[in-house]
Amino acid sequence: MTDFKDLVQARRSHRKFAPDEIDATQLELILRAALMSPTSKGQRAWQFIAIDDKATIEKLADCKEHGASFLKDAPVAVAVCGTPSLNDCWVEDGSIAAISMQYQAEELGLGSCWIQVRGRSLADGTPSELVVRGILGLPEELGVLCIIALGHKAAERKLQDETKLKWENVHINGYR
Repeated sequence: MTDFKDLVQARRSHRKFAPDEIDATQLELILRAALMSPTSKGQRAWQFIAIDDKATIEKLADCKEHGASFLKDAPVAVAVCGTPSLNDCWVEDGSIAAISMQYQAEELGLGSCWIQVRGRSLADGTPSELVVRGILGLPEELGVLCIIALGHKAAERKLQDETKLKWENVHINGYR
């Protein structure tokens, strides 16, 4: 098992993936990490849609104007969703679950990247959430936070540079 401090330093966004598939056991571990993530009041009100169908992934890659096209090369995508009317912390809960999946992917040696959906749109103003809802057949009340692209890394990236940590942004006992 990787030490968490090393895992945090190693996890980087990957937008280029090797053509290899993710095996079912790896995907199950990634989804397990999401399902075990903490939620407000223990509601566990999120929904995760795992997609490995290439045609569907290619459609999802066009869900917003910028920053999603690389999804076309990912063998797996996971849409992170929640119901705002049932849980006012759905964005926070979904965010925790998303990063839990990304850390699990890194621990397995896989790459991942967050694709923001909530609050984004196509060039014509069509909300990205509406596009994703249509592609995946999601009910109208379900909000789409993000899509996590998953795959085998096409290349390794350097560890995060510890000398670039912005310790000046950390404040103790009040803002200073």
